[in-house]
Amino acid sequence: MNDDLREEYRFDYRKAKPNRFASKLKKGGRLVILDPELAEVFQDSKEVNAALKAIVKAMPKRTKKTA
Repeated sequence: MNDDLREEYRFDYRKAKPNRFASKLKKGGRLVILDPELAEVFQDSKEVNAALKAIVKAMPKRTKKTA
């Protein structure tokens, strides 16, 4: 196998398929990959969001810096 990068790649767009996950992302949302040991703890994104919201709520409030 050759590890060199080609100068140009040709992509056959006729064989392209739509992203099956795109419709599940909400506008402004982010896709985050959890480490395997964390993924075992949470059943779904609702549980992850609930945990993160609890952490954010417990954090001290930030003050805005002026430029």
